[in-house]
Amino acid sequence: MSDVPILLVDDDDALRNALVQSFQLADLAVEAFADGAGALSRLSAGFDGAVVSDIRMPRMDGLELFRQVAAIDPEIPVILMTGHADVPMAVSALKSGVFDFIAKPFATDHLIASARRALEMRRLVLDNRHLRAAADESANGELLIGETPAMIRLRDNMRQVADAEVDILIEGETGTGKELVATLLHRWSRRRGRPFIAINCAALPDKIAEVDLFGQESGRTLQSGRITRANKGSLFLDEIESSPAWLQGALLRVLEEREVMPVGAEQPLAVDLRVVAATKPGIDASVAEGRFRADLLYRLDMVRLRIPPLRERRADIPLLFGYLLHQAADQMKREVPRIGPDIRAYLADHDWPGNVRELANFAKRAVLGMHADVASAESQMALAQQVEQFEAAVIRRVLERVQGDARSAMAELELPRKTFYDKLNRHGIEIDDYRK
Repeated sequence: MSDVPILLVDDDDALRNALVQSFQLADLAVEAFADGAGALSRLSAGFDGAVVSDIRMPRMDGLELFRQVAAIDPEIPVILMTGHADVPMAVSALKSGVFDFIAKPFATDHLIASARRALEMRRLVLDNRHLRAAADESANGELLIGETPAMIRLRDNMRQVADAEVDILIEGETGTGKELVATLLHRWSRRRGRPFIAINCAALPDKIAEVDLFGQESGRTLQSGRITRANKGSLFLDEIESSPAWLQGALLRVLEEREVMPVGAEQPLAVDLRVVAATKPGIDASVAEGRFRADLLYRLDMVRLRIPPLRERRADIPLLFGYLLHQAADQMKREVPRIGPDIRAYLADHDWPGNVRELANFAKRAVLGMHADVASAESQMALAQQVEQFEAAVIRRVLERVQGDARSAMAELELPRKTFYDKLNRHGIEIDDYRK
């Protein structure tokens, strides 16, 4: 039975009891009151249900109840039940904001259908409020949005190490926000206000890369490189796992000696750096396969921060989407769209392999009214791929519900231990990320 309540108000005991039974048979939770005062005591601006009330009642009639409900929150749906003589009054109330009116005598199915529509509308209203509020969630421009245990733990770990003079390795899939984490580490450190220099190790121009990074000395002229320009500040090495062999060796010297040898120079230059590197998952395998230097990884890996992908923190998606939606609307100078059931379903069901970057693109499509194209493309995926995504989503939702308790998850999913852990490995699910 749904736990979203219908507040039913009617002074006729027999009709009230009959309607209670009808709502319950329709799998809708209901609380019944003989007068409007009792129902009002249950209401607040965050109420997630609907009000169904008779119009003709002593002390407080249905129209007065509607006015008082609207004073609490004008978007709480109110359905009025009315006799034939009161129809003109009910039509006038509709123009004032009443959600619906049901003329007596009525078929119970008619009332149930109207109540379901009211609950759906209320859910959309609250979802949109939640999404709008997300734009204000990040204090002081700190946009690492999320309230799941994995994100709270990540922010706590960042705070602990931000001011420590240690090098840090950030691990995360494409689009999870590795540069954002590096930027916040710099902003939260005592080096804030000093340079933050970002280098993409996978996109360095071959012929000038060494001069670009380490600088060049020609006669008495010294051309500073990007690493030197990070002196007293932070150096961010993005996609470190893709750096060529020659760069790995050169970076190892920078990390160990804290000095840079410009091209053509005879003496190195000392640099005071805090190094933050970022990698996609799999750098340990690259070391095992000889594609990445073990000594460089050991030097970088003093502290490793893992950013969970969106599929492991699905409860954060509406909050994050709300921020991105407002950001996209501001950039495009468009109105923020209402979030309908199609968008909510896509947010909940999609696996988001592109993570925050993909979510940001979806927010832009939603602002432009083109989100249906994305959902349509999703429906054309191969059946096996859709089944895999569905299975992974079910497992993640169960793990989130049981807070990472493996035994409870196996029991709920009705899976033996080996099968359970095989599925975790196949879908790349880290059970520790769901444990508080």
